[in-house]
Amino acid sequence: MIESPTCDVVVVGAGMVGAACAWYAARAGLDVTVVDRGPVAGGTTGAGEGNLLVSDKGPGPELDLALLSGRLWSALAEDLGRAVEYEPKGGVVVAATAGALTGLEAFAAGQRAAGVEAVVVPADRLHDLEPHLAPGLAGAVHYPQDAQVMPALAAAHLLRASGARVHTGRTVTGVLRGPDGAVRGVRTDRGDLRAPAVVNATGPWGGEVAALAGVRLPVLPRRGYVLVTEPLPPRVRHKVYAADYVADVASDSADLQTSPVVEGTLAGPVLIGASRERVGFDRSLSLPALRALAAGATRLFPFLAGVRAVRTYAGFRPYLPDHLPAIGPDPRAPGLLHACGHEGAGIGLSTGTGHLIAQLLSGERPSLDLAPFRPDRFAEEAT
Repeated sequence: MIESPTCDVVVVGAGMVGAACAWYAARAGLDVTVVDRGPVAGGTTGAGEGNLLVSDKGPGPELDLALLSGRLWSALAEDLGRAVEYEPKGGVVVAATAGALTGLEAFAAGQRAAGVEAVVVPADRLHDLEPHLAPGLAGAVHYPQDAQVMPALAAAHLLRASGARVHTGRTVTGVLRGPDGAVRGVRTDRGDLRAPAVVNATGPWGGEVAALAGVRLPVLPRRGYVLVTEPLPPRVRHKVYAADYVADVASDSADLQTSPVVEGTLAGPVLIGASRERVGFDRSLSLPALRALAAGATRLFPFLAGVRAVRTYAGFRPYLPDHLPAIGPDPRAPGLLHACGHEGAGIGLSTGTGHLIAQLLSGERPSLDLAPFRPDRFAEEAT
């Protein structure tokens, strides 16, 4: 067994949320160690599109977290923007029919009351925003606050800038607890890492890490695919998606659901999503899902019908039954904090999550009410 280092907090998970927790905790003056069984950004983060969205969130605690996170991303971009491919490109949510547009306008009105910039775009002005959009669409709402980053780069740069000790390829096998039940660190396959606080930032594996501490957190993986095209000249200016995407995000169905989401990247390829289904951690290729993604994208942007898709990848969104992440201390295991369950919004919500976790670790009053995100809010299974 190797000698166990001593630190103030162990962050389990070297994805985007774990990196943000490490960054803000280190900025608060804490000594941080990060541990992950894989490489940096080797899980959900590396399979993400890098969306920083307010457009898909209705008024409530998740939108409040998204607005906080957006402000923090903007501040980070002043130093790291170019390195992490930060693009404040804005989003455009399109409606195919007059009825869909009416629902979208009502949704946007509620968002505006909560602090979101949302501008209704009539059909005859759509091509001012996106010249290559399909004809015949009923209208859209433009969200200037939406942005994008390259998530693997963002996680790597934040971890490096944090100064935290990072142990990759090291599996957490247990959560250490003292005689009083309080957390004392983690056990790994290469020795113990001792600390009075442990942050569970393991995304769709958050339930497994919680179980190591003897507590239940019902995180489930929700598989999604992304199609990646050959590099193209800039043709898609914003993140563009169909209005039914919002309903798919909020759905509890385990079945395959797809709605077209299209965006360009600074490197040239166009990213095409989005699919959702609960099939465990099955990474096998689903041709029906990929065909549905391609068909939806070409309905929005007909020029894509003549563009090659050069690769596809799958990732697992960490799903919780009420579609809110678990953020904050777990009273069932004093010293354990959770920062997981963000589903498909983890990249965008990572900065706010990390900021809030750092405030808790430092004994500060959190910037948001964390009651809706309580890790112990789910009823225990019947015994």
